[in-house]
Amino acid sequence: MDKNLESLIAKTVVDILKQKEASEGIKVGVSARHVHLSQADLETLFGEGHKLTPKKMLMGDQFAAEECVTLVSPSLRTIEGVRVLGPVRKESQVEISRTDAFKLKVSPPVRPSGELKGSAPMALVGPKGSVFLNECCIIANRHIHMTPADAAKYNVKDNDIVDVEIENSKPTRFYNVQVRVREDFNTEMHIDTDDANACAIKTGDYVRILNK
Repeated sequence: MDKNLESLIAKTVVDILKQKEASEGIKVGVSARHVHLSQADLETLFGEGHKLTPKKMLMGDQFAAEECVTLVSPSLRTIEGVRVLGPVRKESQVEISRTDAFKLKVSPPVRPSGELKGSAPMALVGPKGSVFLNECCIIANRHIHMTPADAAKYNVKDNDIVDVEIENSKPTRFYNVQVRVREDFNTEMHIDTDDANACAIKTGDYVRILNK
């Protein structure tokens, strides 16, 4: 195929995708249960000096790692094979769904990422050791990662609260969705598996922000 034609086709595809996103709104990413680890906890679980091995890049410098852990609740209920996300953080954090909470018999609060005071306890077990964390487990609030350019387009700023709507086979409106703006973000709304299953949403679907 002629290189000029290939270039034209590639540009057309990109333009179509951009127009689709502009007309349909903000892409959705369904977030499964996962764990963020501090360096100290990472080394306790996987061995001294251990570094996370990237499996799949997400947004910015964030990635899904090859490493997984087992969650053990105070009632000794377990969930195995929970993915670790990198890079390491200052504090370890566990993010689960309400369904997971029922299985584990814990009561985590709905919180923005990083707000761990008063959150639920959980033990983490890795191949080299285990840690028990008194405050680490949350159900992540619904939120939209957004670039500064898209924040300007939607007339929102970091930590604004918006309502969004999806029009599909089970039309749904989500209230009190937190906007998080950063240069290294991709514009994407994150919901957990419970919300996705209840509303027939899958990764790659689109929602729209309602007028403020």
